[in-house]
Amino acid sequence: MASYKKPRLRDLALRRLLSVVFVTLCGVLILIFLLGSNSTLNNETKDFDIVDDGLRYRRDLKFTKMQSLPQQSDLSLKLEKLNLLPPRNLDLYPNLAKDAIVVVLYVHNRPQYLRVVVESLSKVVGINETLLIVSHDGYFEEMNEIVSGIRFCQVKQIYAPYSPHLFPNSFPGVSVGDCKDKDDAERKHCEGNPDQYGNHRSPKIVSLKHHWWWMMNTVWDGLNETRLHSGHILFIEEDHFIFPNAYRNLQILTLLKPMKCPDCYAANLAPSDVNSRGEEWESLIAERMGNVGYSFNRTVWKKIHNKASEFCFFDDYNWDITMWATVYPSFGSPVYTLRGPRTSAVHFGKCGLHQGQGENKACIDNGMANIRVDEPDKVANIGSDWNVHVYENQPGYKAGFKGWGGWGDDRDRHLCLSFANMHHSSKGTTSPL
Repeated sequence: MASYKKPRLRDLALRRLLSVVFVTLCGVLILIFLLGSNSTLNNETKDFDIVDDGLRYRRDLKFTKMQSLPQQSDLSLKLEKLNLLPPRNLDLYPNLAKDAIVVVLYVHNRPQYLRVVVESLSKVVGINETLLIVSHDGYFEEMNEIVSGIRFCQVKQIYAPYSPHLFPNSFPGVSVGDCKDKDDAERKHCEGNPDQYGNHRSPKIVSLKHHWWWMMNTVWDGLNETRLHSGHILFIEEDHFIFPNAYRNLQILTLLKPMKCPDCYAANLAPSDVNSRGEEWESLIAERMGNVGYSFNRTVWKKIHNKASEFCFFDDYNWDITMWATVYPSFGSPVYTLRGPRTSAVHFGKCGLHQGQGENKACIDNGMANIRVDEPDKVANIGSDWNVHVYENQPGYKAGFKGWGGWGDDRDRHLCLSFANMHHSSKGTTSPL
């Protein structure tokens, strides 16, 4: 019996020793893991300390971008399906010109204005060679009918599926528990962050910036028709009257820009001063970027897209002021655009973007824009041998302007950044500025 029990005792002692060694090793490994995790956490915390709120949101968005988009209504889902439809009029214009400059028309709900711009586009020389994309801020039947009647080129309609106009009872529209005006959120137990002036969000106002940013991300990176387009895209609005020579002039400008103004970011159809008809010199003009008839290529879009945090966190509901005051200055050098000395587009709106819908409030004279079109406006009138006159230190919104507000709610900022992440960046070819 003694000879039998002795090996069992040795085996038992060995097993206990191995158990102790195993537990010790596990403890050491866990300690190493915890130390490593703590170090990583400290590094991440350190990184967060040196980035601004925009980058912090962007980093979070990598993990929550799908959750950050509002739950869609039936109408929102239907509109998103409409965005996938091919362009109309393919039977009339089956092919685009090789050097086509796509035209994007950004519209709200002012049918009186839209009729004018569509009529002007119908007379543009070369418009039949390209694709017209009409981006709607919501669904409005009268606006839809006007666009449906276009027969002078390929036309594609897209609808912002997260427009506040599609969400009457929830964000990004009006929610029941939302703070209003200058409400004290803590005292009233309402939701929302005020802007720098103490005002809470207005869905009608924030839709302007949301629509523009959604449209840009969708046109450049989301649509089959344009996500591989590397050339220029022209952006106009429903209160821009386009002259017959606009398209041909723009083709000339985009060809001359690399040679005449290689540092220019864009080409414009109109002066940055919307009240100016141009100098009528025999000279090209390089000046600050205008918001009437502006065009740029994918290289510039990528630079803009990389500044999503700057765009989405600047407290101003206007997309153009946001660009002038924070995005362009962040490029590190002056942002010039190239244009001709005589305008090829005119801003004719007399009211804000969401006014003028009713007959009694129409911001247009007797249903007519009353824009004079002279003979030089009917044919290309830009000389390829002209020199470039550069306007420096022009007046206007610049870095340092703190914004007009209206864009202080974290939900709007987060949704804005979600739009920047909706689509994977295209791997198509890029071109110089």
